[in-house]
Amino acid sequence: MKPHLQLKLGQHLTLTPQLQQSIRLLQLSTLELNQEIGQLLQDNPLLEREGEEETAAEAAGPEMATGQAPAAGEAAAEPEASAAAQEEPDWNDYGAGGAEDGEEGGLQAAAASTTLREHLLAQVALLPLSARDRALTSALVEAVNEDGYLEQPLAEVAAGFEADPPIEPEEMEVALRYLQNLEPAGVGARNLGECLGLQLKALPESTPSRGTALRIADGLLDLLAARDVGKLKKVLHIDDAELRAARQLILTLNPKPGAQFGPGDTQYVIPDVYVRKYKGAWLASLNPDAMPRLRINRVYADILARHRDHAGQLASQLQEARWLIKNVQQRFDTILRVSQAIVDRQRSFFEHGEVAMRPLVLREIAEAVDLHESTISRVTNQKYMMTPRGLYELKYFFGSHVATEAGGACSSTAIRALIKQLVASEDAKKPLSDGQLAEVLARQGIVVARRTVAKYRESLHIPTANMRKSA
Repeated sequence: MKPHLQLKLGQHLTLTPQLQQSIRLLQLSTLELNQEIGQLLQDNPLLEREGEEETAAEAAGPEMATGQAPAAGEAAAEPEASAAAQEEPDWNDYGAGGAEDGEEGGLQAAAASTTLREHLLAQVALLPLSARDRALTSALVEAVNEDGYLEQPLAEVAAGFEADPPIEPEEMEVALRYLQNLEPAGVGARNLGECLGLQLKALPESTPSRGTALRIADGLLDLLAARDVGKLKKVLHIDDAELRAARQLILTLNPKPGAQFGPGDTQYVIPDVYVRKYKGAWLASLNPDAMPRLRINRVYADILARHRDHAGQLASQLQEARWLIKNVQQRFDTILRVSQAIVDRQRSFFEHGEVAMRPLVLREIAEAVDLHESTISRVTNQKYMMTPRGLYELKYFFGSHVATEAGGACSSTAIRALIKQLVASEDAKKPLSDGQLAEVLARQGIVVARRTVAKYRESLHIPTANMRKSA
């Protein structure tokens, strides 16, 4: 074979530094954005906040002997269920589990300085995963609540990804297994039984009564909570001593595995957008207090203009400052466009509340504002909207749909709200079972399976009918 040269033409996408910064700023929360801008203000003398009284005269040295004051800048960025048995305390009574003070207390004190999210993401970073699996597992981590439970259905998490090939359900199940194998044991569970089961599986197989406890966690917690000792012994084919031992083992578990981690420093959420009704229309507007007002430092810009031949690093910093101002402006413009598109589609929610929430997916908003779904996902994460009904994260307004008898669709959020209303108005002596709740919803034209009702009920932290029953 002889060596030869070959010319090939091809196309590939390269992200410029400006575009990379734009994407990064878009996915930051308001707090994180201000932290990043604060660092950039320290590193780049060409950048300053509007309204700052200090000038760069002293830092500029002899060049500023004339005492010239800085002029106005170039631009500004404007505008669950519980379980108990016999005479022992309830789950709610023993809180985070059966841990005693001392050694365990020291562990919790150390963990309090780290949030659960940070703890889980640090573990994900150490796993030998493909980029795709790592992204999916990290997305599940974001959906875990402060108690350690996975509140969002796997399909809804997958809907936030635009991937080629598309995300398969099996991939989400694999990502879930990665999550559920992280510490603390029990994290990533969808309900109390699964949480306790994960903790039991993490114990050595030689642990006394582990098998019996696993069987109770896997579907029999209602009987344990109802103190139905006779039926438990009959179903499990065990005696009093084994049931007592299994129950004691369950009481040592932690029904809230994320509770040992502190929420981090107290942080007040600053809404990015306000929603108000004006002349019969619901309108979104940017919160000026959330928007950093930036400009070019004219003092240094004038120095740069007079010494272009020796500009060096200042020229590069001037360009970076201009990029930042433009990207911050673009970030808030995008947030406003997406927010208004959400408001337009969820008008019934603002008028009537959660029961009127309509199904909404990222693709619908992406098409409305002519942006990619991944961009919508970034915009709606950790961005907040203040409304007459309260403060909501933008992603709250997205939800899967359930079919209705009329051939339409009903939002999962609306169904949760209906379940909450039905439970609140039920007869405490004859509470509605999951099957009865499904029947009531069916009479209202909403087709939903009993196990789906159970899933929604658990996500609302509503106990089972047995636990809600009063004498």
